[in-house]
Amino acid sequence: MLLDTPICDFGWKAPDFTLKTPAGAAFTMSEHLGERGVLIAFICNHCPYVVAIAERLAADAKALQDEGIGVLAVMSNDYRDYPADAPDKMDAFSKHYGFTFPYLVDEGQTVGRAYSAVCTPDFFGLNKDGELQYRGRLDDKGRGRDDGRVPELLNAMRMIAETGEGPRQQVPSMGCSIKWT
Repeated sequence: MLLDTPICDFGWKAPDFTLKTPAGAAFTMSEHLGERGVLIAFICNHCPYVVAIAERLAADAKALQDEGIGVLAVMSNDYRDYPADAPDKMDAFSKHYGFTFPYLVDEGQTVGRAYSAVCTPDFFGLNKDGELQYRGRLDDKGRGRDDGRVPELLNAMRMIAETGEGPRQQVPSMGCSIKWT
């Protein structure tokens, strides 16, 4: 089912979390927040919308990391009903697309629910205080408005890193619904 995300709730205080990679390494959101903020991407392996942007996400995330902005990806889907999203397949997906950021398993779906994540991909851009400043898509291609009027994720995260605030005009992310248990 195709869904759009809600409009950004500017200033919403994102709850901290600790999740593990499929290999068992634990990562805590607040430890990746830093002075320039953090991007949290809710993604999964089987969604065609994620597959379509995975290479671009890898490149943009690397650029953000090089600029001191944290990046975490969270997989909240029920992988028992959607085995393509199982942890053993997450590692292969991450390697295939060259992810340089942790790709974390939300086993109990608690983080996805706490963030009110709706679809994959669903992007949350937080400032250094952990306040939501961006909730939108990777870019505005596909809606016929790639004219620079609507900042894309990369530019939005750079703005958040510099000013602590995100762009007021944002285009909701669009993708497959998160598969809840």
